[in-house]
Amino acid sequence: MRPDNERKLAVILGLVLLAAAALCYTVLKPEMPEEPVRMLFKGSAGDVLFTHQIHTADYDLDCASCHHNLDDGDEEYNCSECHEPGASEDDDLMGRTDAMHAQCIGCHEEMGAGPVECATCHATPK
Repeated sequence: MRPDNERKLAVILGLVLLAAAALCYTVLKPEMPEEPVRMLFKGSAGDVLFTHQIHTADYDLDCASCHHNLDDGDEEYNCSECHEPGASEDDDLMGRTDAMHAQCIGCHEEMGAGPVECATCHATPK
């Protein structure tokens, strides 16, 4: 076989393999999990990576353990829909930072498990 023919065959074979890989990627995509696997909360003290699986599977907590607004029916809310970033002007509703700290640290202290110090949750800001 001539070098030009070998090169053409290699290019065609490469394109066929690329097309097959693209087809497999689109057809065989894994299903999205029902709940987020990990969430990244941005913060001025550093970002916090939260893992649902640790809290639900490892500690056997249900959604209502953290999401206090599930009494409103089947609809779930994002914390930021009610709690504003930072501190809140409203005395009846905590700001998002205070609410998250009260929820997370409060539960960790109550259960005697999980981090309660800033640097154990917050990654150092860059």
